[in-house]
This record gives sequence, C-alpha cells and structure tokens, in this order.
Amino acid sequence: MKVNLVKIENNKAYLNFEIDEEQFEAAMERSYKKNVKRFAVPGFRRGKAPRKLIERHYGPEVFYEDAARFLLPEAYQKGVEEYKLEPVDQPSFDIQQIEIGKPLIATAEVVVKPEVKIKEYKGLEVEKIVYNVTDEDVEKELSAIQEQNARLVTVEDRAAKMEDIAVIDFKGTIDNEPFEGGSAENFSLKLGSGMFIKGFEEQVVGMNIGENKDIEVTFPEDYGVKELAGKKAVFNVTLKELKTKELLPLDDDFAKDVSEFETLDELKQDIKKRLEQRAKSIEDGSLKASIVNKLKEVSEIDIPDVMINQEIDRLVFDFAINLRYQGYDLQSYLDSTGLTPEKLRESFRDRALDNVKSSLILEEIGKRENITVTDEELENKIKELADSYKLTVEDYKKNLRPEDIAGIQDSILTEKIFDFLIANSKVIEKSKDDIIETDKADAAEDEDTGEKTV
Repeated sequence: MKVNLVKIENNKAYLNFEIDEEQFEAAMERSYKKNVKRFAVPGFRRGKAPRKLIERHYGPEVFYEDAARFLLPEAYQKGVEEYKLEPVDQPSFDIQQIEIGKPLIATAEVVVKPEVKIKEYKGLEVEKIVYNVTDEDVEKELSAIQEQNARLVTVEDRAAKMEDIAVIDFKGTIDNEPFEGGSAENFSLKLGSGMFIKGFEEQVVGMNIGENKDIEVTFPEDYGVKELAGKKAVFNVTLKELKTKELLPLDDDFAKDVSEFETLDELKQDIKKRLEQRAKSIEDGSLKASIVNKLKEVSEIDIPDVMINQEIDRLVFDFAINLRYQGYDLQSYLDSTGLTPEKLRESFRDRALDNVKSSLILEEIGKRENITVTDEELENKIKELADSYKLTVEDYKKNLRPEDIAGIQDSILTEKIFDFLIANSKVIEKSKDDIIETDKADAAEDEDTGEKTV
C-alpha cells in the first residue's frame, strides 16, 4: 500500500493511494463473504454460490464498492499518520482505477487545520480588571437576597403603581380581530418589568381592583412576529388583584431563614467570601480576554468554513439544551421570535469564528512551547471533579466517555497555556468599583434576549 501527499493548498490536503493487487483481492473476497446472500445463482442455494459464478452472472463490479470501503479508510489513516495531517472534516475519495488483477488507485481530498501565523506572543502588554470587594458590595448583595425572599402582600386600598404585581385578564385585538397569543386570564405582571410591549404596563398604573379599561399600544416595527410588527392593538384589561412585596427585616432571624447561618454577621461574612471568589473569577476572565484579543491582533489565520459551521453546530446545540433547562424547546423559541433556523445559526457566526480563531491560536502556542498534560495532572483533575460531585474517583470514571476525558485534558491544557502566556506578559492592573453591577452586566451580556411577551 503506497500513500503519497501530493500537496496542501488552501487548507486542503490531497493524497494519492496505490493499493496492490493482493490487498485488493483480499478485500474483494471479504466483500464477497459480506454480500453473497444477496445473489441468486441457478443451481445453488442463496448464500452458497461461488464468487466466480456470481461475478460471471452479475459482473465483478458488484463487489467493488465494499472492497473500496474496506481499503480506502485504512489507506487514508496511514496517510494522515505518515504526513502528520490534522483533518477537520471527513475525506472525499475519488477512485481512478478499480479492476481485478490490478492495483486499486484512488485519491482523497480533506480539509485540514489551517496554518496559524503569529508575529509574537511573548511580552504582550495586557490589562487585568481588579476589584476590591467593599462593605457596600456586601450590603447590595444582602439587599438582593432580601428582595428575593420578600413576601407578597395583597393590596386593596389603592390604585396600581410601578413595582406592584398586577393580576390581570386581557384580550387583545387588531382591527377588532383577536390574534394568537393576545389573550390571557389571571396573568401576573410586575409593573415596570418591561415584560409587555412599551406603553402597556404604564397604562395599567393607576387602575383600581375590579376596573376594566382599554389599553392601546403599537407593536415595534422590528417585533419578532412579522404579522404583528408595527400594528396598533387594543387590549381590554381587567385588574383582578394587586400585590406588593413586603421585605423581611435584616436580623439574625432573617439569616436563619435564608441560609445555614445563625447570625446576620455570619451571613455577611459568607457573602463577602463569595463576592471575592466572584471578583477573582471576573478578574481572571478579563485578563484572559485581554490576552486573547492581543493575540488575535498579531495573528493571521485562514479558517475553513467547515470549522466555523462545526462550532455553530455546537453553539446551537448548547443553546437548545439551555432552553430545555428553562422549560422551553428550540422550535417553540423559533416560533415565538419569528427566527428561522438559518437566521439563528447566522446569529452565532461571529461568536463561532471568534471561538475557533482563539482556540487555534492557543493550540499553536501550546505546540510551539511543547506544553502538554501529564497523566498525574489528568488524574488530579479527575479527582477534583469527582470530589465536587461527592463521588469516588472510581465511580466518577465509570461515567466518563473517551470524549469526556479528552475534554478534561483540553481544559487542563488551555489553563497551562494561559499560565504560560500570563507569566510572559506585561500585566497592567486597572481598578474598577462595584463588583455587583459588573456581575449583572456580564450576566445580561451572556443571556440570549428573546422577544417580549405580546
């Protein structure tokens, strides 16, 4: 079996194969044994006819396809290993010669990882955002916990105002015709939340319990449901109940109710500890982001479309899983937002391109610096993960697939590459206040924003 690398051009490798007559004959015999039961030959029970008779009746070509399938993947794998190729897609084979008594001659074309050109990756000037957790941060977080544990109290002696929770019935019409999704009963709406389209919640403010009124609004021009975009609608609204939040006093009893701590001081200390951990995570993230951004500025990569599309596949899959955790499914999301699958995929393209480029750059630096993961490092990480799930290492390993272990190795390798880059960079620290607001902003940036209710 001979394999030759013809050339690598535009992120594609071209291989030539020549498989000798003996190997081809063995593959034909294997193909015959696999397919013999498919053929009926007079004078023989099905599955018992000799190969020569089948070839005489049907032609030897009936065994060619499987014979090639047996041989070409092996030849291709030999070429990948011999020439140290890094394929990112399945190969495309083309057979030039296939005939009994002659060598099998074929070619393969496969997309490979692109060349990564990096001008310099040592001595980069990068920025790290540093936070000092203050007592004010602790008080803000404590207030948020107080808000989350507030009690709902029914209001009966006043009109609705912002921040109230209004329980309403509503029926929406456009040109006196009802439309899908425009009606509901006993709907709980927090006034000021922005859950409904602009102008709706503001007109509920001032209503009294039992009051009925028509609310006129206009759907935005860019509204997700095309049939409603830009249309004027009238909602007949009845305010049935009104509730408001009542905050519990911040004392030791509050700490006991909302946590495992006995005193408010202990709860505050725990909040500060968690905020400091959060601050460190955000600081590390900002430093890594700064490094990656600098590296992208000094790098050139011609990324194949197949790599971008594979990353889009992964992002869409993760997005669908996250939707399921929230009680939704992808099709319902597409229906409610008016997005097509193609538009959803396109919305992930820039992020996918960025992810692939960053990954290729880090991988290239790891190769140049011979950064690897030792067996001991892998075992230590697996033990750490097992401990986090309160499992023994043996029990945790039972559920690990080869791709899971590869993922753990990749995460360790990435951290080691970042450690190397940080050690070889000039890090400029920049102080920033208010870890609470930063964390909220990061969460809002990461969250995918769908269309609002009606």
